[in-house]
Amino acid sequence: MAASVSTVASANKVPLSLNNSVAGTSVPSTAFFGKALKNVNAKGASIPKVSNRSFRIVAQEQEIDEKKQTDKDRWKGLVMDMSDDQQDITRGKGMVDTLFQAPTGTGTHHAVLQSYEYISQGLRQYNLDNTLDGFYIAPAFMDKLVVHITKNFLKLPNIKVPLILGIWGGKGQGKSFQCELVFRKMGINPIMMSAGELESGNAGEPAKLIRQRYREAAEIIRKGNMCVLFINDLDAGAGRMGGTTQYTVNNQMVNATLMNIADNPTNVQLPGMYNKQENARVPIIVTGNDFSTLYAPLIRDGRMEKFYWAPTREDRIGVCKGIFRTDSVPDEHVVRLVDAFPGQSIDFFGALRARVYDDEVRKWIENTGIEQVGEKLLNSIDGPPTFEQPKMTIDKLLEYGNLLVQEQENVKRVQLADKYLKEAALGDANADAISTGNF
Repeated sequence: MAASVSTVASANKVPLSLNNSVAGTSVPSTAFFGKALKNVNAKGASIPKVSNRSFRIVAQEQEIDEKKQTDKDRWKGLVMDMSDDQQDITRGKGMVDTLFQAPTGTGTHHAVLQSYEYISQGLRQYNLDNTLDGFYIAPAFMDKLVVHITKNFLKLPNIKVPLILGIWGGKGQGKSFQCELVFRKMGINPIMMSAGELESGNAGEPAKLIRQRYREAAEIIRKGNMCVLFINDLDAGAGRMGGTTQYTVNNQMVNATLMNIADNPTNVQLPGMYNKQENARVPIIVTGNDFSTLYAPLIRDGRMEKFYWAPTREDRIGVCKGIFRTDSVPDEHVVRLVDAFPGQSIDFFGALRARVYDDEVRKWIENTGIEQVGEKLLNSIDGPPTFEQPKMTIDKLLEYGNLLVQEQENVKRVQLADKYLKEAALGDANADAISTGNF
C-alpha cells in the first residue's frame, strides 16, 4: 500500500502525507483498521482542509454507551435491534372479531412503529410537488411509491429490484386514495384488482385472472404508456384472518402466482401459451391491513418491498385540509379538529363531513313528506333535489365527531355478538342500557 501511495505522490508531484507521515515511508498496518485513526482524535487533532499540497485522512470513532440512554430517548434500543425486516408486525387481541376493529391504537392494529420513526432511516425526501387538484399527498408516501415505480422501469446493473410494493397499515388511513393520487400525478392509468376477485367457484380462475391483468398491463407498457397492476386489500382475499378462515386452492394458487411473477416478471404466460417472447416488466402495488396473514415466502424482501403507512400529525392535517377545502373551514379549525380526535383514522373526518349534511336532508324530508320522498328522488320532472352547502363551524364538527366516537364505543362495549353466540337468544342484551341508566 505504501508503494502505491508513493506512486500517486510522485505522479502528481505533490507530497502526500497520511497522519503526518511522509509518502513512501512505511505505514502501520493498523492505520486502516481504526486504531491509529482513533488516536488522532484522542489527541484532539482537528480535520484540516484539503489543499493542493497535502492530503490528510482523519476518522472519528464514537463509542456507544448504552447506560446514557433513557426511557425518553427516541432511538432507545436501536443499537441492539437485530431484526432483519423493515418493521415488526403485531396484532391486537381481546376483540370480538377482526371485523369490528377499533381505530389505530385502541383496537386490533397496535402500531409498533410510527411513520416518523423510520422516515429518516428508510426514506429520502426530495422537493417534490405533493399536491394534486387541492388534495394533499403525504411526502413519505409519494416518495416511496414514485421511487419504487421508477426503479422497476430502469435497467440497473446487477441489481434485483423487488417487483411488488406492499403498502400496509391501519384501516381508513387513505392508502388506496393516496395511491390513486400518485398514479394521476404520474400520468399512470393502473389496472385495478380487488380482494373479491381472488376467490372463485372455479379452481384456478383467480390465478389466471392475475396473469391476464398482468399481461394487459405489459401490453400497455409495450405501446409506450406507463402502467401498474394495483391490487386492493390483498390480505382480505389471500390471507388467513383466523382459525375459522377457510384456506382454499385459490388462496394457495394466488400466493404461488404472485411469487412466480415476482421471480419472473418478464416471462408471464397463460395456459396454452408457452412462447418464449418476453413481456414488459409491470410494477405491482398491493395494499392491506395486516401482511402477517399472508404466505410468508410471498412477503420476503426479494419479492415484496414493504412500507408501513401510519400518517403523522402533519399528514393528517394536510389530508383534512383537502377534505374540507370547499367548505371554507379555516386552517386553524382543521388543526383543532385533528387534535381533538388523535386516535381516529383519516376516513373518520370524511364521515364527519358527510354527517353535517344530515340536518339539511332531515329538513327536506320534513318539508316534502315521507310518502313523497321516493317520487321526488326518482320520478321528479325537476330532477333530484339540490342542497345549499351548509356552513361548517368548529362547534358543529366537534359535536358530530363526538357522536361518531360514541357509536364506536358502543360497538366495543356492548359486544352483542358474544352474547348471541353463547346464549342463542337476546338474553340480557339491555343490561348495558340498564346499568347506564338509559333504559
